Amino acid sequence: MAVRKIREIGDELLRKKSRPFDSVDEKAKQILEDLYDTLKATQDGVGLAAPQVGILRRAIVVDLSMEEENPQGPFFLINPVIVKQSGEQVCREGCLSIPGKLGDVTRPEKVTVEALDKNGKKIRIKAEGLLAVVLSHEIDHLDGILFVDKATELFDQEEEQS
Repeated sequence: MAVRKIREIGDELLRKKSRPFDSVDEKAKQILEDLYDTLKATQDGVGLAAPQVGILRRAIVVDLSMEEENPQGPFFLINPVIVKQSGEQVCREGCLSIPGKLGDVTRPEKVTVEALDKNGKKIRIKAEGLLAVVLSHEIDHLDGILFVDKATELFDQEEEQS
């Protein structure tokens, strides 16, 4: 397991489309574990995608287990795809690859995501609220899309905390 360096905005790799995995092998499992270790090391993130640590593969981790209102996760997902979405919600988002910035982004209220778990088993996650936002945000990373591309307004994080 390893904590990897998180790439930041301006890094060309964050704008590239990630390749799918053919199967969940030891390398895929290692990537998921490294993503989780890196996410935990940040102490304030709730999701991380492989491109954010320099790996152009379709893998994400999401962990809302520390959320007070509705703890969920962690989720270790290979080749995640949103297969259904409905409604909309505006959320104030941040990103580990864009430190110090927040933005208002319109996302689906509900999503259904299909993926492979870390054992290669096909899973389906029906998510709403914050989990739907985080899954949408991380899956966007796999296509080179950052939250600032969708934000209607950007804020400095320091302004929000004062």
